Amino acid sequence: MSLIGVVGAGVMGVGVAQNLAQSGYEVVLVDKDEEILAAARATITRNCRLSALMGGPALDADEILARITTAVGVPALAKASMVIENVTENWEIKQQVHREIDEVCAPDTVVIVNTSAIPITRVASLSSRPAQTVGVHFMNPVPAKPVVELIPGVHTSPETVQRTRDLLTGMGKKAVEVKDSAGFVSNRVLMLTVNEAAYLVHEGVATAEQVDEVFRGCFGHPMGPLETADLIGVDTILYSVEVLYEHYADSKYRPCPLLKQMTDAGLHGRKSGRGFYTYDG
Repeated sequence: MSLIGVVGAGVMGVGVAQNLAQSGYEVVLVDKDEEILAAARATITRNCRLSALMGGPALDADEILARITTAVGVPALAKASMVIENVTENWEIKQQVHREIDEVCAPDTVVIVNTSAIPITRVASLSSRPAQTVGVHFMNPVPAKPVVELIPGVHTSPETVQRTRDLLTGMGKKAVEVKDSAGFVSNRVLMLTVNEAAYLVHEGVATAEQVDEVFRGCFGHPMGPLETADLIGVDTILYSVEVLYEHYADSKYRPCPLLKQMTDAGLHGRKSGRGFYTYDG
């Protein structure tokens, strides 16, 4: 089976790498330093051991990690047939990473942009292979979420879409194809909801606990919007809302000042131990 490259060993990249490996794919996971990669391997080990306890399949951590090679730097992607990029929702960082990918990878490599808000055609404009650039919005936690958004850009070829669908099917995902538009479907709606929920806390209308209790109790949501923000990452929420605000120039996407303050303070949610809620460990 061909090698799949995964760029970024944060929450999403780790989930994508694990999902690929437990589906039988050989993976090379890259990031900027070995410390991040060591933490990623530890996270995958922990996720595998907890899987059955959380209602998922029983997973052999050693077997899955045996399919994942880790490496510092994008050059390790040179032999990958497909690359999935998962870096933070920051346009400056995305630009740099995609220029590096374009320099390193073979001409027929498919480049998949895992983004929650940035238009795919904008990313493809950085590439010498826009026909082989496509978007996939994976949901968190990646191994447990069966549906993804598949987003072709203006120049994405039908062959690239099909190769990506085949990969997603191999990962156990159902792909819902939507048009290229900032935020796509899920985050055009979700980010507005989370941003407005943050405004309720910012204005003192309700606590985070009260907001989430209303959504769980009244609408049957398994998680409230601010619990969801902590799971996704408060910083990621802010970056996504900023992308929507910039792209649509519509005041309804104006980021809540509380999201900015929390991001500056390092209160990023589960991954930092504290966001709208505090987490142990």
